[in-house]
Amino acid sequence: MKDFIKAMNKLPKLVKIALALPVLDIIWSIWKLCKAIKSDNVVMIVIAILTIIPGAALMWLLDIIWIVAFGKPLWFND
Repeated sequence: MKDFIKAMNKLPKLVKIALALPVLDIIWSIWKLCKAIKSDNVVMIVIAILTIIPGAALMWLLDIIWIVAFGKPLWFND
């Protein structure tokens, strides 16, 4: 899981934006879930699970904005 998180963090900005597009944004949702599990924070795990299916409709747009502005998708426990 640590390797997956590191690999996703090291991706170029253009690839991150491509992975934030609708349907592909599930990859970032899995990344968020892995980060939440790694931090052992139950609240963040629940939020990460909610970004996978019900939150996917809006999260892709927020992720693109966050990647352009900050170089990483929207997430709270960095």
